[in-house]
Amino acid sequence: MKLLILGGTEFVGRALTEDALDRGWQVTVFHRGRHAPPPGAAALHGDRTDAAGLVALTGAGEWDAVVDTWSGDPATVLAAARLLAPRAARYAYISSRSVYTYPSPAGLAEDGPVVDSAPDLTDVPYAEAKRGGELAVEAAFGADRALHVRAGLVLGPYENIGRLPWWLGRTARGGAVLAPGPRDLPIQYIDVRDLARWTLDAVAAGRSGPYNLVSPSGHATMGGLLEACAEVTGGGAALHWAAPEVLLAAGVAPWTELPVWLPPGEDHATMHQADVARALATGLRCRPVAETVADTWAWLTALGGTAPQRADRPTVGLDPVKEAEILAGLGLD
Repeated sequence: MKLLILGGTEFVGRALTEDALDRGWQVTVFHRGRHAPPPGAAALHGDRTDAAGLVALTGAGEWDAVVDTWSGDPATVLAAARLLAPRAARYAYISSRSVYTYPSPAGLAEDGPVVDSAPDLTDVPYAEAKRGGELAVEAAFGADRALHVRAGLVLGPYENIGRLPWWLGRTARGGAVLAPGPRDLPIQYIDVRDLARWTLDAVAAGRSGPYNLVSPSGHATMGGLLEACAEVTGGGAALHWAAPEVLLAAGVAPWTELPVWLPPGEDHATMHQADVARALATGLRCRPVAETVADTWAWLTALGGTAPQRADRPTVGLDPVKEAEILAGLGLD
């Protein structure tokens, strides 16, 4: 397979590149040149936000497939897709489950209602951007050559959002750790390497259309995630579980101050209760949460403990002073 990855050097793009190289595929990454691609990948440089940013792709060759990790405006996806449509057989777009209208009921499958958008829009919110990106790919390649990978929460090595790295850093500091309950609250996520493997398998199989791509319900819980973090970072952290109503009353912001966690309700149903039967039927396999945590910790440790942070995403995590105050209210310190 000859594969072109638009991105290819950070988080999802890097995992895709490494997986494709491991398969023996010929991989070209198109990126801005700020980070080195994995060894073995050819590189083309350009800034997609610039009017002449796609010049390096003009006449650069032909590919069996394109995988696009773009998270910005749909018009940027449309420009690349139009340019590549005559020279690539398929186009896989790493989309998001955010394309569904909010709130999404538990068990929502790929035929659920999606937000209104268009392929030529600029400067739109994330959900509309991702849905517009899907429409842009279809406008250029047609529905039968377009694959929409609707990922949910993505975790694993190379994470540049900070969610799992924050929990690992917090448990590594040890002491009493505020753990958002209930302990058995189910969570859905996708290890970035499992996302990469399924996506490339789907590309090779010629799949098209939308697929929800997260772990099946019951695959992991908040307890399993945080206990794995505490264990792999040395066992010095003592998890103290607090009920959702206690945390909300204390002014804790779910998802941002306590990453991954959403209390039972509309937000939890939307993020952590998707129907993934279609992906499972086409080969999705999810590694255990303990493996994702351990491998992310090994990667983070190799970096000296500080994970990269995307400039366009806010930092996450609970302020230590606020955590201590809440713990004290629980009778702990």
